[in-house]
Amino acid sequence: MRNILLTNDDGYGAEGLRALQEALEDLATVWVVAPFAEQSGTAQSLTLRRPIVVHAKSERHWAVEGTPADAVIVALHRLLPERPDLVISGINHGANMGENVYYSGTVGAAREAALHHIPAVAMSLCSRKLHFANAARIARSAAEIILKEGLPDQVLLNLNVPEPWTGEVRFTRQSKKITRNQLTEGKDPKGRSYYWIFEQKIDKDIEPDTDYAAVFAGDASVTPLHLDPTHDESLERLARWAELLGAGAKSLKS
Repeated sequence: MRNILLTNDDGYGAEGLRALQEALEDLATVWVVAPFAEQSGTAQSLTLRRPIVVHAKSERHWAVEGTPADAVIVALHRLLPERPDLVISGINHGANMGENVYYSGTVGAAREAALHHIPAVAMSLCSRKLHFANAARIARSAAEIILKEGLPDQVLLNLNVPEPWTGEVRFTRQSKKITRNQLTEGKDPKGRSYYWIFEQKIDKDIEPDTDYAAVFAGDASVTPLHLDPTHDESLERLARWAELLGAGAKSLKS
């Protein structure tokens, strides 16, 4: 029997996590190691300055007082008896597309698994409503294919499923950022300033081969993400700077 590890950033009690588990429980042995509470926006951050407390919830289920990446690390190194064949993070309630993947705890957990050379998927529902059935079915289909065919090493799949869904699936590029971060300011009862971060859409022209284009058309988007962010073109073009940087540093020393 294959082993699948589930995690998320919405927290152990999230409905999307339960829907994902139900969709997979007859396909493999399912293990759930998820954050104790919501950890949205934590990306791939780690807990380094306090202990990571783990709560056993039931057989093969744990809630971790830490980030999604913490949950994956604890699962792989302490909780699971053997290495899982697949890690799925989600189903997140809300989209993780474009440059928001850099902030996403859902994607961060999948990236942590890929860092350990384990096939990984980040699943997100692009809807305000909690209708996870279509996303769960797509997750099940993706799991079946990956368990059979595998994924390229250190590549994870970022899946975003709209609701309603047309029934179509597209492989897409990650979109450029089509929003900008904004702040709303207020005062608490003691007169201290506080800020809420929110996003404002700034770009109406969506590139047709991207995640946003697929989801806005009602199609599910699948974006393969690689862990290596090196920009090869710049590496070659800027290599001549090495001598200049060294010479500049030496001249400052003298």
